Parts: sequence; structure tokens; C-alpha cells
Amino acid sequence: MSSQPPTVVAVIPARGGSKGVPAKNLAPVGGIPLVARAVRACRAARRVTDVLVSTDDEGIAAVARGAGAEVVVRPEALSGDTATSESAVLHALDTLAERGGTPARVVLFVQCTSPFVTGEDVDRVAAALLDDGADTALTAAPFHGFLWREAPATGHADGAADPDAGGVGVNHDRSHRPRRQDRPEDLLETGAVYGMTVDGFRAAGHRFFGRTRLVRVDPARTLEIDDPHDLARARALAPLLDAPGELPGRDDVDAVVLDFDGTQTDDRVYVDTDGRETVAVHRGDGLGVAALRRAGLRLLILSTEQNPVVAARARKLDIPVLHGVDRKDLALKQWCEERGVAPERVLYLGNDVNDLPCFGLVGWPVAVASAHDVVRGAARAITSTPGGAGAVREIAAWLLGPRLDPATPTARTAKDD
Repeated sequence: MSSQPPTVVAVIPARGGSKGVPAKNLAPVGGIPLVARAVRACRAARRVTDVLVSTDDEGIAAVARGAGAEVVVRPEALSGDTATSESAVLHALDTLAERGGTPARVVLFVQCTSPFVTGEDVDRVAAALLDDGADTALTAAPFHGFLWREAPATGHADGAADPDAGGVGVNHDRSHRPRRQDRPEDLLETGAVYGMTVDGFRAAGHRFFGRTRLVRVDPARTLEIDDPHDLARARALAPLLDAPGELPGRDDVDAVVLDFDGTQTDDRVYVDTDGRETVAVHRGDGLGVAALRRAGLRLLILSTEQNPVVAARARKLDIPVLHGVDRKDLALKQWCEERGVAPERVLYLGNDVNDLPCFGLVGWPVAVASAHDVVRGAARAITSTPGGAGAVREIAAWLLGPRLDPATPTARTAKDD
């Protein structure tokens, strides 16, 4: 008997086209694109073994890969407005089988449009199928409201509602309105996560068959984004509902490697009439670098730009620099090997797609707040500060905490840059 856990495949359908909210699946909520939020929730689930994003859009594919998902390119026939989500899930399962993956026992259909789904929600849906014997499962939130519907117009062949006919109670008798605690609890389908046994799903061709288990989730986190108003509400709620991101401490990191343009600067370049380039940097970053150096952390500036300003800034900060580098990941790997630094104990700060190979190498990939969507989606942590506005100083505060407080002796004797 195999000791391997059953294969649980999470499929996230994410088309490029959206009429209600253009480019909806790439819209950021809490600084993270919706598709990356869905990938992160699936990757956080302990029972999920594979995360697939089914898409017809190159931008979505790039963000999904950066967040750690495998991409399934959806054919044109399954990319139109009339294509069903079930067809995309079946195509993803077929593609996984063609790639030689272990046959899946359970498939989870996870939607990008539910931005506040958690890894625990995903795990509980998987558990309903793996442990409780359900054939299908879905997330549902307790609902205590009274539902009404406009009465259908009499004599209309199509059964259209007639506003003049009045309202009809759907889940209640309007002549008897019991107290909330005296009436049965209704559950509202959230649209976040659906789970199916793969064999049953292939046989039925739809997501509900056999015994269906309702997995209760927090109604406060229940929100589906279908129009711009939903997106605006999600962005307003994100600071309240998003769990604080995991941040590194001094015990987690031995080295800090910094990109230059867009992280230590705001990515703008000033060019004078003689073609000389200058940039603006933040003095707080110099304070942060000095504190990191005093704390014994190894430091490096790593840049693809062959620009004297990069070397000049490194000299000012008194840290080594590698610039004019085509393959930053190879240079970083060699730097770590030569110094005996474990890559998993390196914090790398970046802002653009050329930083992604380094993100895949280190234990702490960090994006500045102003980073490209793909980079934010791939980051383990994101600064609240944009590049060039003190992001390095913020990271120093993560790692060193009160040692950067101006009231401490360390900070009082710190030399500004």
C-alpha cells in the first residue's frame, strides 16, 4: 500500500477577458493580484499537492507562475464567454495527466473572484472528500436574511416577474416571521471553493453529484468580485481581513541582497544635456544599511545596470556591488557559494521581472510596494514603502526591531549616509 498522500489538484480558472471588471483576475487587492491571492491560498493548504492555473492570457500566466502555480494554457474553444468552468477544470486535469502527473483523486475548483479565501478553507473542502466520504463539497456561509422574489406575472408565457404583482417570500412565510434563533439556518454558496472526486466529476460532467457536503466559512470573508463596486469594497476590506504577512527576523536571515533601480530608487533616471544620468535615493535607506552592517549581516547590491551611479552608491554605503550582470541568479548563487551563505537564509529585495530568478533561489524574496504585479505575486513579503522611499530602512526595522529606534544608543551613534 502506497504511503504517498492522495493527489489533490487545485484548479484556478482565470480567463483574460472580463466584461464587468476589465483584466479582473490581475486586479490587485491588498497589493496582490487576484490570481496570485488564489494561488497563495491553495499553496497554503496542506492537503493540496498541485496548483494549476488555467488561462488564455500571458499576463495572468506570468503572475501565476511567479506565485508558484503551474500554468495550463487554455485553448481558444474554452476561452469564450460561453465556456463553462467545468470544461476548464476537465481540460486542466487532462493536461496534467498528459504531462505524466500522478492521477488525481480529488480536484478543487478555486475562484480568483473570492479574494479572502484562506488555505484553511481550501483544506476543509479537501478534507470533506478525503476524510468524510463526500462526493462533492463547497464553501457556504451562514445566512439569516429573509429572501423575497417578485411574483411572476400571471398569463406570461415566459414567467417574467411583474413588479405590480407584489413580493413573495422565498425562505419564509410572510404571515409568520419567527425569530432568528427559532428558524432553520440557511447557507449561502460563496463561490470560493468547490471540491469533487475526480472519477465522479468525469462521469457527471458537473460539480454537484452524489453526497454534497457544505463547508461552513466565515461570512465576514464572503465576497465575490463581479463588478467595480465589489472590487472597491474588497480593496477597502483587505487591510481588515488580510492576516499580517509573515515577516523575517534577525534569526531568519544571514544576508541581504538589494537590487538597485526601483528598490533603492523610484526607478526614474534624470539625464542632463551631456547624457549624464543621476538618480534620487533615500537617506533612511542609508541608515538601514548601516544598521544591518553593524548587526553582522552580509550585504550586496546586485544590478543588471552597468552604471557608475550604482558603484558610487555602493561605495557610499560601504557594501560590495555586482553590477552589469546579465544573469543575476547565477551571480547570486556564486556569491552565496563563495561566502558559505545558505540561499534559504538570504533576503533579496526586488521590484521587476528580472528579479524573479533570484526570488526562486532565496528563502526570503521581498518586493517593494511599487513592484510589478508579477513580482508582488511571487514575493514572500512586501514592504509598505515604495522603492526609493525608504523600503530598505523598513526591511532593516523588520530584522532589527528596536535597534533602529532613534532613542537607542545604536541609533544615536549611527552615521547617516
